[in-house]
Amino acid sequence: MFLFLVVALAVVVAAVTLAVVGGGEGGGPLPEAAPERLQDPLPLDRPVHRADVDSLRFPLAARGYRMADVDDALSRLGAELAERDARIADLESALAGARSGARLSMEKPTEEDR
Repeated sequence: MFLFLVVALAVVVAAVTLAVVGGGEGGGPLPEAAPERLQDPLPLDRPVHRADVDSLRFPLAARGYRMADVDDALSRLGAELAERDARIADLESALAGARSGARLSMEKPTEEDR
């Protein structure tokens, strides 16, 4: 019985080895698979919208996701956020300046101003 198990194990190991290395059919190891690429990257011709981020799906690689695709997407989103933050800061400072100018003009002139 023990001898039968050893022979069966050797046959299984040989079959797996031949399947991986190539049992003579293809003439070599397993064929190389083309790596998946990011199907719909973030648009370059317009700002990124919420739907673009929601639809962004990264292809799987051997150990998770392709780092280059993720790095590109994160750097693009970081640049977009920095641009929007700068625009918001400009608009808030313009609004604050407009409010302070309106506040000064709405106050009653004093007798010294006349």
